[in-house]
Amino acid sequence: MQESTFTLISNEGTRIHVYRWLPDPNHPIQAVVQIAHGMGETAARYAEFAGYLTKHGYAVYANDHRGHGKTVENTELLGDAGVDAFRWMASDMLNLGETAAEENPGLPLFLMGHSMGSFLVQHLMYAGHERYCAFLLSGTNGKRGLLRFGEKLALLQCGIQGDQHRSLLLNAIVFGGFNRAFRPAATPFDWLSRDRQEVQRFIDDPMCGVVCTAGFFRDFFKLLLEIHKPQHMERIPKHKPVFLFSGELDPVGLRGKGILNLFSQYQKLGLQDVEYRLYPGGRHEMLHETNRKEVAQDVLDWLERHMPDHEQTDEQDSHAN
Repeated sequence: MQESTFTLISNEGTRIHVYRWLPDPNHPIQAVVQIAHGMGETAARYAEFAGYLTKHGYAVYANDHRGHGKTVENTELLGDAGVDAFRWMASDMLNLGETAAEENPGLPLFLMGHSMGSFLVQHLMYAGHERYCAFLLSGTNGKRGLLRFGEKLALLQCGIQGDQHRSLLLNAIVFGGFNRAFRPAATPFDWLSRDRQEVQRFIDDPMCGVVCTAGFFRDFFKLLLEIHKPQHMERIPKHKPVFLFSGELDPVGLRGKGILNLFSQYQKLGLQDVEYRLYPGGRHEMLHETNRKEVAQDVLDWLERHMPDHEQTDEQDSHAN
């Protein structure tokens, strides 16, 4: 595997840190996978999974979102993504997709997101899908209640304490109940994976697990409300494949109920090719789980089954929804 990094300059001048993993020089590239990471982590955590894909001829790209990883100027800014954060994150992802396509002309481009990244992908499925041939959603969820309450609470806290206030309250509301099913828990992050070493690596990484700002949570709730508006979901292209996968015990996906709900929503919308996979005993991060090799193989198998002909890639954008 060839690993490198580079910087993308966003539409308003922010420097976005990007990881690029390519097959060995003697291995031809057959397709490209772009990954959007989750909240409170970095794109670097996907190196092992990327290595698996590169062995099978895939180029992999992933950027550190605003307020995350090496995109921030210093670690004190982790969890603070600025104003209108998720609109800009989505824009950054589209810019990276354009770069990945330019570096690999004519090859299929898949878009995959985990957790927060999966919600950004859900946004781009109706607001920026043209470049991508298919979508993969890991550790995701469908429409949920209490989002409006969360947004109002975040707006109130921003008004009283400012956008940059580190919100322990909102952090507790979003994540506080996730460990309940895993008592007695050894760490606050047992809900991520059964693999204790992977959980400890997350804890030991100074760029992971930070408490985000009130402004970040406000914009996050806004994104979650936006992506499930009927008028937006109706714009999702019906012909592009979607793969949902998660652990059966993932609290983000309501222990499987959220995945099934989203799968049902997509079926009702008339999406022609939607699959889901729930892994028994699995938690939130299936790519860091004890059976991650099985999961990586399942993802690879799905990619292989949904590989469009190269000559058809440029034609996809003209298809009607």
